[in-house]
Amino acid sequence: MLILRCPAQLQLLEETLRKSLPTTLPVLGTVMTVARGNPASHEVLVDTWPHFSIVLTRLRPEVLPRVPLSWQQNPTPWGAGNWGFSIPHSAMPCCRMPPGLRLAPVSPSHIPLLNATWALGGNARSRAFLLGLVRTLPSACLLDQRGRPVSWSLLDGQGCLRHGYTVPAWRGHGLTGAVLAVLGRDLHARGFPIYG
Repeated sequence: MLILRCPAQLQLLEETLRKSLPTTLPVLGTVMTVARGNPASHEVLVDTWPHFSIVLTRLRPEVLPRVPLSWQQNPTPWGAGNWGFSIPHSAMPCCRMPPGLRLAPVSPSHIPLLNATWALGGNARSRAFLLGLVRTLPSACLLDQRGRPVSWSLLDGQGCLRHGYTVPAWRGHGLTGAVLAVLGRDLHARGFPIYG
């Protein structure tokens, strides 16, 4: 097996996998996140190159996610730190959002809440994993008037919209749909397949 590390190889693999959607969706999502910062420290392996018949992705558990020092010092391939969320009215979700909420990317300061509410979280490793996702990949959340997240969604290392949550007090208002609509439009504009 050959580990692909070259951006040109990963790009060619990505283009090839797109031709077999939806069957290749989880592998394609992983290849795309590896090529764009690799927050979950995956490896992409093929049996031969360039005419491969097997593609494997695996998590390297001995390596914690790469975490930049700050968004300003280390811009990410996604531009996550530069999301100003000056969203045109036409891109806003069609549902009625309760007054006082505003849209923003998930911030590293929100990690304690995300880690505490995640069924697989609550420890230092999950905190580091979530921080890597937030600093490297697109995310979206709705903040209350005090700047606390009430609903959010993150892309995971496989390119899947897997980590989402709405705090119990805000459930039943359609907030998950609003967050997913905005994040989904951004992912679609970046050429990502959208799945959860």
